[in-house]
This record gives sequence, C-alpha cells and structure tokens, in this order.
Amino acid sequence: KIAELKFKPKGVILSGSPYSITDEGAPHVDPAVFELGVPILGICYGLQEIARNLGGETSLAVKREYGHAELALHPQEDHHSYKLFADVPSPTSVWMSHGDHLESPPTDFEVIGSTATSEYAAVAHTTLPIYGIQFHPEVTHSADGALVLRNFVVGICECEASWTMSSFIDKELERIRTLVGTEGSVIGAVSGGVDSTVAAVLMKRAIGDRFHAVLVDNGVMRLNECAQVKKTLGEQLGINLTVADASDLFLGRLKGVTDPERKRKIIGNTFIEVFEQEAHKIDEVSRKNGLGPIDWLLQGTLYPDVIESISFKGPSATIKSHHNVGGLLEDMRLKLIEPLRELFKDEVRALGSLLEIPDDLVWRHPFPGPGIAIRVLGEVSPSQVEIARLADHIYIDEIKKAGLYRQISQAYAALLPVRSVGVMGDQRTYEQVIALRAVESTDFMTADWFAMPVDVLKRISNRIINEVKGVNRVLYDVSSKPPSTIEFE
Repeated sequence: KIAELKFKPKGVILSGSPYSITDEGAPHVDPAVFELGVPILGICYGLQEIARNLGGETSLAVKREYGHAELALHPQEDHHSYKLFADVPSPTSVWMSHGDHLESPPTDFEVIGSTATSEYAAVAHTTLPIYGIQFHPEVTHSADGALVLRNFVVGICECEASWTMSSFIDKELERIRTLVGTEGSVIGAVSGGVDSTVAAVLMKRAIGDRFHAVLVDNGVMRLNECAQVKKTLGEQLGINLTVADASDLFLGRLKGVTDPERKRKIIGNTFIEVFEQEAHKIDEVSRKNGLGPIDWLLQGTLYPDVIESISFKGPSATIKSHHNVGGLLEDMRLKLIEPLRELFKDEVRALGSLLEIPDDLVWRHPFPGPGIAIRVLGEVSPSQVEIARLADHIYIDEIKKAGLYRQISQAYAALLPVRSVGVMGDQRTYEQVIALRAVESTDFMTADWFAMPVDVLKRISNRIINEVKGVNRVLYDVSSKPPSTIEFE
C-alpha cells in the first residue's frame, strides 16, 4: 500500500506480469499511486493497469505478440512525452510478450507509438507525466530499451545515476565481512561456471583463507569438468578447493524420475545434503586450526534465477525451480550468502573482469546447477548422460573451432526422449535424437536463437552421428525466449 511507504518516490514503474488483467486473482496496483503526483511508467501489464484505473479499455489481442516488433514513434517535440523517447530512432526494434492489449486509451491520453498489431503501443497523458508502453524496454532485445528507461528515470524523474560496478565491489566486500564476522568461515558452492567463479573470487577477496570452495561431482557434469575446475580455481586462482564425488548418490536418486521439477528438487536437496557433510568435515579441521566455525553457504545465484523461481503474485510466475533458489531444504543448517543475487549475467561478467579473472573463465557459457540431468529429457541414467555429454562436447568443440564461441551466449546439446528411424551401413536403425540449442543474449531474461552457419551445422551433425553411439538424428532449435526458455527443462 502506498500509505505504508515511509518515503515519497521520485517516480513509479508498473512492471509486466504473466497475468491477464481480467484474471481472477490478478494483482492490481494501489489506486493511490496515481495521487502521488510523481511520474509513472506502465510497462505491458503496467500499461493495462493504467488503463484500468484511469478509464481505458483492454481486451484479449486478436493476434498475440511474442518477439520482435517495429515501433513507430510519433510524439510531438513540444509535448512532455517527447522526453521519454528522446534520441530514440523511429522506427525502433522492440520486444513484445503479451496476449492482452489496450483497446482504447483513457481520456486525456494520446498515442505516441504504434506497431503493426498494436495501435496503442505507447501512450502518454496530455498534461501529466504518466506513460504506458506495451513493449519491454528492460530486455536487451529492445534495441533502445535502456535509453527509454534512462530517459524516464534520469530525464523525467530526475534521479541520479550514481551506481557503478566498482562501488558494488566495495559495498559487497564490506557486507560480506560484516555478515561473516572476523572469525566465521564460508563454504562455497562452485561449478567452474562464471557465476560461481566470480562469487568465489569475491568471497576469497573478502575473507581470504576462511573461504572454502567445494565442487560436488553430481554425475551430470560436462566432460572432464571436475579436472578442469580443479586446475582453474585451485591452481590458477589459488582458491581452497575440495572435490566431493557424489555421482552415485545423485544418479541413484534420479533413477526413474522424468518430471523436470522433481529432477531440480532432488538435485537441489541432495546438493545441500552433500554440502552439509563437507562443511562438517571442513568445520572440524577449521576448528582444530583455530579458525571460526562454518555457518555460511555461498551460492552464485543471479537475479534471473530469482525471477524465474519465485512468484511474488505479480512480477512473474514460477517458470522453473532453479538449483540455487528453488531446491533448498527447509531445515538447512547453513545460512545462505548470495553476493550476485541482484545482478544479471552481463553485470557478473563485468564484475569478473574488474576482479581480474581470466577471460576464458569470464566468458564461459553458463551451465545449469542440475547439469546434464535437465538436458536429458525423460529419465536420467548413466548411459543417457554419457550420450548427452559426448554430443555436447563435440558441439562446443566445433563452435570454438569455427570462432563462434564468443558470439554465442549459451550453447548445449540436449537428448530428446524420442527415437527415430535411420539408415546406417545399409541397416535400419532406431535410435535417439540430439537437439542443439544456441542463443544470443546479454541479460538472459530474453534470448534469440543464433543463426548458425550451415557448414558448421553440417560438421557438428556429422561428428555427433558418427562419434556418439546411439544417435542417428540431429535437430537445431530455432525458438526464442520467450516463449521458450533457454534450457529445455
């Protein structure tokens, strides 16, 4: 409720939502927000909330919009709404994700932008600083979205843009030291990916040798992953690292499980259990050496993980339970510390560079906490994991050889739960199918499929079919996020 605020904001942004404005139980803004006398920007669902409160009409769109659209702008230079699109070219490419749309704007609102299927893609009050836009400026696929947000926050609301990554490092180091204290110790969840690597380096800088990194071999890691992590984190970055082989435990608990949410929960819970055990061992050694007890568990959770895992009845539905945030035990003894929780992937990479982490680690493609288990669609078994692992290794190897690795934000091979008929050596085969996924993204909230050169795809397909036993067909995924997610499960 607005009445409960202990301060007056300089402006208000009404965000998007997975709900339809007419859904039973759909969240609605406190009408008092329109009495604050501050600038308001409604994004997608937020635009529809403005219409709902101020007399406009919304309805289900005849044609839904998911993906790119061209926004034509037509604000008047002498009108206050011109500030919202200052220096934005017309037309500009924007990202749409909606099923409802504005049927007619409220009285005293005028149209300042439209697309081929959205007549009221951007509207503004004639005299008050109230704006509504149907597209999502916060995602990287809206070409000038960041500029639109900056125009609103800095130009219209007159906020100061004082946050920097350098200041984040200083504040986070101070926060970690305050939380952990002068004697406490932290056990770190590391995987070799950029998120956990950056979190580990930040933690080491904050508390030094009181940070203990643990890599859990869950049996669903990439090819030679554990050996590589041991070399990079232990030898190159000087981090205390313990490798816990729990592959049999994980694979045993995953036997017979096909539901992706159950996979994530099982892996998340087992992961925490193993960490508890490792923490106990390290704790005993730590106490003997006169160091403090281990009370904290480090995780490299990012903001997109939080958004996709937890529903706050409005901002987002629970899309999937992420290993870092959705699979934790209710009675977990260790307290969580997540220094990257409010950052996006591009910000984590910028942080890694400032921390002087080698480029090959900073720019490594993301790898999910549940590992290959969610890239084997259907039941997870050692043989299925091995097929997906080998296909993925070949895929990444060919991408690197082609000089495409840094152009792609994330790529992997998934094993589909289907078989197809094929012919190999004049014999009929009935074997499995590999799906290749490659996307371009910056913040990983949205992503577009990568236009892989045909000659590269031919080499990848040929190698996988010839070198991975049990596969006779390779497919390439050409869907964006949204409506698809980057991972299959």
